[in-house]
Amino acid sequence: MADQPQDHGQLDPVLVVIPTYDERENIRPIVARLHAAVPAAHVLVVDDGSPDGTGDIADEMAVADSRVNVLHRTEKAGLGAAYIAGFGWALERDYAVVVEMDADGSHAPEDLPRLLAALTDADLVLGSRYVPGGSVVNWPWHREFLSRGGNLYARLALGAKPKDITGGYRAFRRAVLEKLKLNTVASQGYCFQIDLAWRTIEAGFTVVEVPITFAERERGESKMSGNIVREAYIRVTKWGLRRRGNQLKSLFKR
Repeated sequence: MADQPQDHGQLDPVLVVIPTYDERENIRPIVARLHAAVPAAHVLVVDDGSPDGTGDIADEMAVADSRVNVLHRTEKAGLGAAYIAGFGWALERDYAVVVEMDADGSHAPEDLPRLLAALTDADLVLGSRYVPGGSVVNWPWHREFLSRGGNLYARLALGAKPKDITGGYRAFRRAVLEKLKLNTVASQGYCFQIDLAWRTIEAGFTVVEVPITFAERERGESKMSGNIVREAYIRVTKWGLRRRGNQLKSLFKR
């Protein structure tokens, strides 16, 4: 990692990207909490054609509040694709900071001011459940076991330092997203989070972790599936083997 952030420029305006699929019960409360915590933040709801009308509710919110924007997509193409679309939307405008946040309330908007403050000395700030001060609330033991195991495997395979490289609550400086080749990102699920963090680290940017409290959603259903877990395992294994191969090539060139 670099010793200092690559860009010491402004840290506003801030755009919070919130992907949605069937989150009609959650979208109004989460945006209200977000604006109570960071009143100046703008929101981009990226809705994947939710059949429950989440997109329509987001449109109503956008009409009532100029800080709220909506990007409609025609099909459920996955978390990674939704974020990439949101990042592209942000880079077409003048946002200096782009935040990832879930719609279901598991990422507390009240933690966002600390993530943004940490960007003063970093390029990417990860909201971390597994550093001192971080915690998980109301999660089944098997979900936490899976999450901790996934993070450990990613650290071992990639040689990455973050304790919570799979987490989805994070804040990027614009310079990071401009440098990463977002059009080459194909990963989905929480593998997408590993992918983006790892690319950021490899690009030499400064990555720090800030403790957060992660709470299981109270309304709606989790989007986690076995396919998401398998994708992460397969892709991280491939990245790790490639890393090992590059290390061996460098060793033999000496």
